[in-house]
Amino acid sequence: MTRRLDVAVESFPIAGAFTIARGSRTEAVVVVATVSDGEGRAGRGECVPYARYGETVESVVALIRDHAEAIAMGATRADLQVGMKPGAARNALDCALFDLEAKQLGRPAFAIAGLSAPQVATTAYTLSLGDPESMEAAARQAAHRPLLKVKLGGVGDPERIAAVRRGAPDARLIVDANEAWRPETIEANLAACVAAGVGLIEQPLPAGEDALLAEIARPIPICADESLHDRAGLDALSRRYDAINIKLDKAGGLTEAVMLAHEARARGFSLMIGCMVGTSLAMAPAMLLAHHADYVDLDGPLLLARDREPGLRFEGSLIHPPEPDLWG
Repeated sequence: MTRRLDVAVESFPIAGAFTIARGSRTEAVVVVATVSDGEGRAGRGECVPYARYGETVESVVALIRDHAEAIAMGATRADLQVGMKPGAARNALDCALFDLEAKQLGRPAFAIAGLSAPQVATTAYTLSLGDPESMEAAARQAAHRPLLKVKLGGVGDPERIAAVRRGAPDARLIVDANEAWRPETIEANLAACVAAGVGLIEQPLPAGEDALLAEIARPIPICADESLHDRAGLDALSRRYDAINIKLDKAGGLTEAVMLAHEARARGFSLMIGCMVGTSLAMAPAMLLAHHADYVDLDGPLLLARDREPGLRFEGSLIHPPEPDLWG
């Protein structure tokens, strides 16, 4: 039977607002690809178009639809690796084909990917960028969570870091500057992170302007996010970073993410499994890698005012592996 590809755009309100160094938003707009086989089985994949990487909802939808004929004729995940660039569109299609294959074979997606069964994981919980007072209040409200990810914005970050630590004295902290630090401030910001007991720093300098990281002391491990998408970018990270943030939307799907995780581990990088702000459908494939990672940041559904149904099961900051009726 010829396969069919359908594409839908969906919007989910964010609880309050999600603010980082590049701006603020109040809704998560996602694109869902569904591939059906004509025999009652369908696989789904969700992606989040990201302007930082030149993506719009419209461009991602168009790119997915451009591959409708190939999908109908039986294009595989391996074909997508060759025929599409890494990014949100390929992620949606790759995850949809993974889900469909699992349903057709009656095998879990983790087995198809050559992975061990996913386990319950502890996710970071993100605190949006704000002034020190509001971030301290947010940290106090989330102080019961074991791992907090703190969005920073450049000027005033030492005060923000100290404020969050006051609000959550016992939580482990990750900070994420989203490329907002500058060479002249990085050492003062690093010192503030050391004083606050931060465990990991994500993407302090802009991608392409991060050579300085190879020259300065790194008292806290530095994690590449915007500086890395897929395996092709690993060479450029040499001596600059200690860890990488693997996001399916950057890598272009679970197929590439699994290979990226293996190669990065072989090169000595620590791993974070991260996400854009999306629903449980976007987190579910990433959960297959969570127990292989040093840090898990799959809190997208926790930041939404409502998730899709069915969704992942959360208990506080614990995420349970996806059930087959969601994905995989």
